[in-house]
Amino acid sequence: RELRVPVPRSRSAMASSGTSGNSSRSAIVADTASGHHFLTIHGYSCTKDLPTGEKISSRRFKVGGHRWRIDYYPNGSGSAVADYVSLSLILDEDVAAGVKAKHCFCLSGEAEKIQAARLTSAPVVTFSSRRSCFFNWYSTFIRREDLQKSKNLKNDSFTVRCDILVVHGYRAQDAAAAAFVSVPPCDLRGDLGMLLQTEKGADVVFEVGGETIAAHRCVLAARSSVFAAELFGPMKEGKAESGIVRVEDMEAEVFKALLRFVYTGSLPEMRKEEEDVTCQHLLVAADRYGMDRLKLICEEKLCEYIDVNTAATILLLSEQHHCEGLKKACFDFLASPANLRATVATDGLQHLSVSCPSLMVKLMAMSLGH
Repeated sequence: RELRVPVPRSRSAMASSGTSGNSSRSAIVADTASGHHFLTIHGYSCTKDLPTGEKISSRRFKVGGHRWRIDYYPNGSGSAVADYVSLSLILDEDVAAGVKAKHCFCLSGEAEKIQAARLTSAPVVTFSSRRSCFFNWYSTFIRREDLQKSKNLKNDSFTVRCDILVVHGYRAQDAAAAAFVSVPPCDLRGDLGMLLQTEKGADVVFEVGGETIAAHRCVLAARSSVFAAELFGPMKEGKAESGIVRVEDMEAEVFKALLRFVYTGSLPEMRKEEEDVTCQHLLVAADRYGMDRLKLICEEKLCEYIDVNTAATILLLSEQHHCEGLKKACFDFLASPANLRATVATDGLQHLSVSCPSLMVKLMAMSLGH
């Protein structure tokens, strides 16, 4: 019998027979950036004295390249919601075109999957510093009676988590294989963070403040020239060779925060009341290990904490560790005669006069100039 092999039809033949062989796909993709902020209300029972409609504002914080604040209304934002705690997310910078973003609030401790679902279903809103937007409000965030019975209210304090997803814009792209292949986003940060957490394959141990902390030489060396020199270069010592490196003059928690940044490029969540002190210690550590980006992040955060009680301490820190931006921020604060007079009366200035007389000369010159 004759064996017949079917011959594939050409594209032109397919077209002539009425079946199209041409197809294409494209996709519209949203460029986004997300993050979250924890706001802790200490002394909740004292805030209940505020009249309905009056607010307490948080410090500014940064998510998605923009600065925000949260307004907290302990007795509701208006008479219609006087039995509730109200919250509002505010864009705390002047952006002419506004900022498109989603956001949602929850009490800290709720499941992250639930919060992620809330953020997904939240509407995209154009935030503007010039006007208030209805969708920015969580006017009935939680009934006060329910909050007072909640396990989330501990020691007269509770913490709110605000998740924000900023939409920077949209782009069109080719997506010929979109129906068949789905490429997930890169999770290198999460993978390296898990490597640090599990200590899998760790080949060096640091002894810091009485604690031992395991890490990976290659990761440290890739992120810091100082670590590279200590662990592989001329600076390495016999202790490093044996896998034990002692770190003097640093707290264990500060070193752990430094390592987290080494592995993930991000900082751990810090309690708001401790953030300024933690950032001061972390700035010193960043300077010690030549991690310039971390140092600048700490500088940026500390600029928000300059006040009468901290200006002298932060100014000295900026001088000792060559933080020019932070130093300028301190002098900008002290350029106000009232701020300068109040700062002169603090203990911090006495320490400054002993540790860095040259800065005292500048401050005295500013004082005489006023």
